[in-house]
Amino acid sequence: MTVRNGVHGEKVSVLGFGMMRFPTVDGAHANGWAPGASNAKIDQEQVNAQVDYSLAHGLNYFDTSPVYCRGESENVTGIALSRHPRASYFIATKLSNFNPSLRSAEKSRDMFEKSLKALRTDYIDFYLLHSVGGGKDPMAEFSSRFLDNGMLDWLVEQRRIGRIRNLGFSFHGSPIIWKWLMDNHPKYHWDFGQIQLNYVDWRHAAQVNPRNLNGEFAYGELSSRGIPAVIMEPLLGGRLAKFNYSLAEKLVPLNPEASLASWALRFAASPPGVLTVLSGMTYMEHIEENIAVCSPLKPLVKKELDVLEQAAQSYLSDKTIPCNACDYCMPCPYGIDIPGALTVWNAAVAERRLPDDPDDPDFPDKRQRFLAEYSRALPRLREAERCIGCGRCISHCPQRIEIPDEMRRVGDLVERLRNP
Repeated sequence: MTVRNGVHGEKVSVLGFGMMRFPTVDGAHANGWAPGASNAKIDQEQVNAQVDYSLAHGLNYFDTSPVYCRGESENVTGIALSRHPRASYFIATKLSNFNPSLRSAEKSRDMFEKSLKALRTDYIDFYLLHSVGGGKDPMAEFSSRFLDNGMLDWLVEQRRIGRIRNLGFSFHGSPIIWKWLMDNHPKYHWDFGQIQLNYVDWRHAAQVNPRNLNGEFAYGELSSRGIPAVIMEPLLGGRLAKFNYSLAEKLVPLNPEASLASWALRFAASPPGVLTVLSGMTYMEHIEENIAVCSPLKPLVKKELDVLEQAAQSYLSDKTIPCNACDYCMPCPYGIDIPGALTVWNAAVAERRLPDDPDDPDFPDKRQRFLAEYSRALPRLREAERCIGCGRCISHCPQRIEIPDEMRRVGDLVERLRNP
């Protein structure tokens, strides 16, 4: 496994394990609020086996959070990792004090202490201010979570005394907050920054939403300051790993043996300032494939980069909705399965079978399949057309999706298909 150096000389595997999509005993995955899986029991034995395999093959960076898997991720991760020598792995977790009731100094510090206990350790290798830059007023949100309560200064002190080895942030959003983070690097000395980076967002994130930062810009800002980059969403929530005609037409001729996922992982890991690339891996075959891609990592060459840029442009010409199925928008107060509805839409777009043209000769077959998949994925009371447009989900979406508008788009299509 290729390794990269942290700012304090840590030898970190270029592939990191995102501990947010655990397998469950019923064969599903416990990713947040996923219907049918959110209440299922996590398969601890399988997670143990995955961690064992990862460590045996050089993967040593494990990323979790107090809020992942409905609060179970840290405990499951701690059980799996504590069976191995503490020096053999790096733990990353976060101050996930999104809820205003958890933002006091006392509650936020308690979250940190609970993380230590759940993870069965007395120090955190990589600690993050979780998902900064969101909210209707990003600076007010940031200040409430980390400044007004003194938490950022407290975390700096925890780094000084060794309970935190590296202090950083995960960024989702506002350029105002990004500027604050960069301007204040001389004061806080960020040890790493976690950013969204993939070959679509590299140059086109702002095209999808003007409020987003392109990955190329964010990476360049970190690199120019000597701040290692931790990469999230290298596969865009799995969308760059699933079959997609727009991507396959460009990438398969380049190397018929390479999976779509391998192209995305290699792209995200190729820049020299990248410390590690996080992948949320549910099943052992995911882990085996991703480790193989990075053992050793083969950086992309110019010809490959040029084709990936063509693939990105082709991908963006589709009607996909930029949902990564992270579930941050959930739970919907009205019970709508937001990620489920958007996932069905995106799958149809990716496979060029969205039934949006009644004159298409294949329209009847596309219509039947879309409605069947939609009904199978979403119970009636959780369908998109039941969205009332309250907008509570918008501020929680890292991708800045106008979710009520997209729910209306999906719901209108379903209504037309059901009542031609």
